[in-house]
Amino acid sequence: MIDVSGKQISLRTASAEGMVLCGEETIDRIKNNTLPKGNLFDVAKASGLLAAKNTSQMIPHCHPVSIDSLDISFELIDGGKTSEEKGLGVLISVEGKSIGRTGIEMEVLSSVSVCALTIYDLLKPVDKNMEIASIRLTKKTGGRTDKKLSVRPGIKAAILVCSDSTAAGTREDKSGLIIKEMLEKYKVDIVDYHVLPDDEQEIHDKLKHWVNDDVEFIFTTGGTGLGPRDNTVNAVKSLIERDAEGIAEAMRSYGMMRTPLAMLSRSVAGAIGNSLVVTLPGSSNGARESLEAILPGVFHARKMLLGGGH
Repeated sequence: MIDVSGKQISLRTASAEGMVLCGEETIDRIKNNTLPKGNLFDVAKASGLLAAKNTSQMIPHCHPVSIDSLDISFELIDGGKTSEEKGLGVLISVEGKSIGRTGIEMEVLSSVSVCALTIYDLLKPVDKNMEIASIRLTKKTGGRTDKKLSVRPGIKAAILVCSDSTAAGTREDKSGLIIKEMLEKYKVDIVDYHVLPDDEQEIHDKLKHWVNDDVEFIFTTGGTGLGPRDNTVNAVKSLIERDAEGIAEAMRSYGMMRTPLAMLSRSVAGAIGNSLVVTLPGSSNGARESLEAILPGVFHARKMLLGGGH
C-alpha cells in the first residue's frame, strides 16, 4: 500500500453515479412495487452502504477510511428530461464525506457498483436485457489535488539555512535541500538559497533584503530550538508585522503525531511587508514534516497579503 502518512488530514468528498438500463415494462413494475423479489431500493441502498464500508477489503491497495457521511439516492429515468442521454432505467447517485488522509472516491464508486449489481439481481427475473452502464466519478474534493488549493505558477521563494557549522563548511546542509526539492514540486521559483551562521543580525539583514526585493515566501531552516545559538526565531520575531500563528500551530500539531520532540520547536510564521516568512526546524525530518503540514495551503497567503480574500 502507498504510504499516506505524509498527507494532511482534511475533509474529503466524492460523488459518483451509474445506470442500470432496463425496459419500460420493468420501470412500471418498479413503480407499482410488483417485483418478485420485493422492494428494490431499500435492498439496493443497504447493499451500497455495506459495499462502501468494505471497500478496503475488496480492493487490495485501498486504505481503510472513516466514512463520515454516505448518501445514496435513486431516480427512475422513464422518458423524462435526461432519457435521451441516459436511456431508460435506474440512475444511482452516491455522495460521501470523510475526514482523513486519503480520499473517499473508491468507496462511492464501490457503492454505486454494488447498488447496480443488486438492482440487476432483483430485476433479472422480469428483464433479460438489462445493462449496467456509465459508472463514473462525478466530483472529488479535498487533499492536495483540490482545485481550491491550486498553486499559482511563478511563485517566488527564498531559502535561508541558519547554521554555524554549515556556514563554516564542517556540516553538509540537508534540510535546505529538502525544502528546495519540496517547493520545486509545486513549480515554485527558488530565487535565492543562502547559508548564514546563527547570528541574529546577519539573519535580520538578509530577511530585510529579500522583503525589499518582494520575495513572496521566505523559508528558514535551523535555529528554532532552545539552544543558546538558536537565534533565527528571535531575528524573525523582531521583523514580523502580522503573526500567522496558525501556520506554526499546524506544523507543531503535525509533528506531534510523529514525535513528542516537536513540542520543543519555537517555530514562528508571519508577514513582513508583503512577504510571508516561515521558520522551519534544522533537522531533515523536522523540515520535511513541517512543510508537509502546510503545503500547498500556505501559498494562499500571498493573495491575502495583497488585499485579496480567502
